[in-house]
Amino acid sequence: MGTSTILLVDDEKDILQVIRAYLEKSNYNVYEAETGTSALQLFEQLKPDLVVLDLMLPDISGEEICRMIRSSSNTPILMLTAKSSEDDLVNGLLTGADDYITKPFSPRELLARITSLLRRTRPQLNREQGSARSFGGGSLSIDAERHEVKVEGSLIALTPLEFKLLECLSGNPKRAFSRYELVNLIQGEDFDGFERTIDVHIKNLRQKIGDDSRRPRYIATVFGVGYKFLVNRDE
Repeated sequence: MGTSTILLVDDEKDILQVIRAYLEKSNYNVYEAETGTSALQLFEQLKPDLVVLDLMLPDISGEEICRMIRSSSNTPILMLTAKSSEDDLVNGLLTGADDYITKPFSPRELLARITSLLRRTRPQLNREQGSARSFGGGSLSIDAERHEVKVEGSLIALTPLEFKLLECLSGNPKRAFSRYELVNLIQGEDFDGFERTIDVHIKNLRQKIGDDSRRPRYIATVFGVGYKFLVNRDE
């Protein structure tokens, strides 16, 4: 995983220098941006494997940059934030970020988060051929090999974690997963964030696949527990 390209976006030069030095020692290719404008330009040029994005930037907010990246790309995004309240972090995830880390943090912790996020979101090479599964009479199609989801034949852009969440739930229809189980399965056992982040990813996922939380077709809320996938795979 050492050949991955990382784009660091932060307006604090000292933080950039420390992070860059630490990541380069782990053989990552690292590029820096101190403004939102330069970050978007570099993103288009580099097509990085992961973006580390500070939310407090001088020209464009990190939330807006995240939305702009998400409008055209599923590249994993790790937020850096000085905000520590649950609502602030959840709002950041609603813009499309995959994970977050609060300041101050150690470079070692950031490296672990980056490595874990890349491992979780990188497509696996050992998928079986013909791995596409369909549900609801072909209305929903999930292709693990190609990392694609289609609704009524139209390709839907999911973040890597949204895809993994959908794949997990749909691979175990009718089974109720607790939020804690989904956090461990999707974010990893070393994730120390809020279980409510799963609610955010489920909300985004439902919107993208056209599922109504009040009358769900695919993903149902199991009150007091978590979530389950309602339909079996098409034969």
